[in-house]
Amino acid sequence: MAGDGELHKAAYCERREGRAVRCALCPHHCRIAEGGSGACGVRKNAGGELYALSYGRVAAAALDPVEKKPLYHFFPGRPIFSLGGWGCNLKCSYCQNCSLSQFEAPTRPLSPEEAGRAGMEHGSIGVAYTYNEPTVAYEYVGDCCRQVRRRGGKNVLVTNGFIDAGPLDAILPLVDAMNIDVKAFNEDFYHRLCRGALAPVLETVRRAAGKTHLELTTLIIPGENDAIPEMEDLAKWIVDACGPAVPCHLTAYFPSYQMRRAATTAAHLAHARDIFMDYLPYVYAGNVQVPGGGDTRCVQCGSVVVARRAFNADLSGMNPDGSCKNCGADNNIVTA
Repeated sequence: MAGDGELHKAAYCERREGRAVRCALCPHHCRIAEGGSGACGVRKNAGGELYALSYGRVAAAALDPVEKKPLYHFFPGRPIFSLGGWGCNLKCSYCQNCSLSQFEAPTRPLSPEEAGRAGMEHGSIGVAYTYNEPTVAYEYVGDCCRQVRRRGGKNVLVTNGFIDAGPLDAILPLVDAMNIDVKAFNEDFYHRLCRGALAPVLETVRRAAGKTHLELTTLIIPGENDAIPEMEDLAKWIVDACGPAVPCHLTAYFPSYQMRRAATTAAHLAHARDIFMDYLPYVYAGNVQVPGGGDTRCVQCGSVVVARRAFNADLSGMNPDGSCKNCGADNNIVTA
């Protein structure tokens, strides 16, 4: 069970009257009475102190292709040790991984030292913190990142971006790549379907841009976040905030958790991708088969630099430094 053993004190805690505490890790700023937990479910007030219940506990761990995160421009074709715990600070009604994010899942212990070692085995490039929302396990993720860095590995954060600026800025120097989930480009969607807010996520994207390798993901839900003006506005905002070279992943929704509306079709996702590609050169389609939707094409000559089928990457069109083998152009691919 998560939280077995000695409790680990949480960072970003402010004491309040009585034995209440205020968590300052994410924009919820939960005021937590003694014995209670925050919105994430893993930060608990015990005796007037805030503790991270999931510290050193993992619910899932596997050696995954880095493309599965999804990261398509960061060490393509390489595996990365991936781990996750339980809990999330958003409550998305359509969550595609609700067994870990919305419920307390069975866990096993994994120390930061063990995670660091696993991140350098079997050809892994490092550790990806994923599956559930990693920032709610902020202290554990930070300690794992330091162990990975000591061993020369890379740290990848797959996150909803719902974190305060101070904690984000403190951990960013330890993070080599991020995939941030921008769920929609309207506040109503975040309030109604996620019990969160869009503005802090956009601020996370802005603060991460230029400080780490950055890729963005949006799950396309028909009738909720796929209006053409909204998608155009999001694409234009990404160009303004991050530059045009940021890779974007548009993924297909499937009925899950509390949402039962029809799944996103391949044709619908391909249309959304076409809209984004009017503004951004690297836009990928995921969760359904869209012809060419996983291929990286050179921004200069149009040749296929990396061809992908599912999570298998063919690097025959790419030079070792990530540039295009045909014309030598830089396509924002990190290989070292």
